[in-house]
Amino acid sequence: MGLLGWLIVGLIAGILAKWVVPGEGPGGVLGDIVVGIVGAFIGGWVFNFFGHVGVTGVNLGSMIVAFIGAVILLYIMRAFSGRRSMV
Repeated sequence: MGLLGWLIVGLIAGILAKWVVPGEGPGGVLGDIVVGIVGAFIGGWVFNFFGHVGVTGVNLGSMIVAFIGAVILLYIMRAFSGRRSMV
């Protein structure tokens, strides 16, 4: 998949994941793209681990895989960067 394809899939997956996962997301459209692209790698790895196809191009299946990976990434980011009280 080309660079433009990764950007499209990443943007869509990142935006959808920010709508689903509560809390503040990382920096704007660029942050959405990065979360979506990294999420595509995470989603692809998870799907391959369970014997399914990961990201294959700009199609609905790849969008779903990238979205699931982006949601996983945002939950991990929230777990490690949550606000802690300084007591």
